[in-house]
Order: sequence, then C-alpha cells, then structure tokens
Amino acid sequence: MTATAADSDAPPTRVATAWALVVLGGLGLLSAAALTYERFRLFIEPEYVPSCSFNPVISCGSVMTTEQASVFGFPNPLLGLVAFTVVITSGVVVAAGARLPRWYWGGLGVGCLLGLVFVHWLIFQSLYRIGALCPYCMVVWAVQLPLFIVVARAAWPPRWSAGLSAAVFRWRWNLAVVWYAGVALLILERFWDYWRTLL
Repeated sequence: MTATAADSDAPPTRVATAWALVVLGGLGLLSAAALTYERFRLFIEPEYVPSCSFNPVISCGSVMTTEQASVFGFPNPLLGLVAFTVVITSGVVVAAGARLPRWYWGGLGVGCLLGLVFVHWLIFQSLYRIGALCPYCMVVWAVQLPLFIVVARAAWPPRWSAGLSAAVFRWRWNLAVVWYAGVALLILERFWDYWRTLL
C-alpha cells in the first residue's frame, strides 16, 4: 500500500533528464574539484600560481583569496563538491529506472534555485567588486541555469495552458540563451579596457 502510494506520487522522468543531470552535474563537480585543489594548494603554498590564472582579468588566484570565496567560513567549492555529487547521483538513479518521489524533486529544485541565486551573487561580486574572472567558477555559472531548468521541469511539471507561467516554460531555453548573452555582454563591458589591449 505504502509503496503503491509512493509510486503514484513519483513524477515520470525522461531519460534525457537523467543524463542531463549526470552531464551538468559532472561538469560542475569537475570544476568544484579543480577549484578545491587549487585553493588548498594556495593554503599550503602562498606563492603558488593557480593553473587557471592567465592574466589580470582571467585569474583564479585573484578570486580565491577574497572574502567572497569563503562566504560560509570555508571555500565555496566545497559546497559544489556536495551539491553536484547529489545531482549526479540523482541522475544515475533515474537513468537506472527509479522514480524519485515528488518531495525529492521539490527539494532538489529548491536547492538548484538557491544555487542559481548564489551564482548571480557571485557573478556580481566577480564583475563589480573583485574585478577578476575565475574560469572554473564560470563553468559552474554556465551549468547552474540549465541544471535548474531541467530539475524544475521534473519537480514542477507545467499544468497551465496559458498565462505567464506557460510562456516562461515554453520559452525557457530561449530565455537561457538571452541570459548567457547578457552575462557575456556584462563581462565584455566590464573589462572592455583590457580586452581592447588584446586586439
């Protein structure tokens, strides 16, 4: 009885969703792991130059040593190690044929939403407070929006045929492209003086 009720409450999930979680979560996890490694190298060797520091603008080292890089008292990438592991595990479980309950998808959706909000805060801090870009961080920025879109569709399937919510759902990937373009333009404008020296 209980198993049947749980199964009926579990939303069907497409295989594409499962693999999207694995791929996006994998990219995020690799980036978080690389950042964690580089950060601990800096702890051990203060003179160490991270492998992702290329110039005054593209510089992990400039970002890692700021207060914003340890918002909760420990390096931010440690959050990514845990969060993206959960995402990958969820994708593997679903790909194996399991139907996760609606409460699980809801929790994962809220977590991805909080991650998306955090990413926007980090983007603002990188552009207008720190004045440098971390390549590995930017990979996390890039995967967080599509990750939220994929999880949100599974967590809160569309039930409206009209209205704002239906329009947002229908155009979600178009809106994602606009978001990427907007962030790229902000980066271009913020560091335009430096980019011009490369031309």
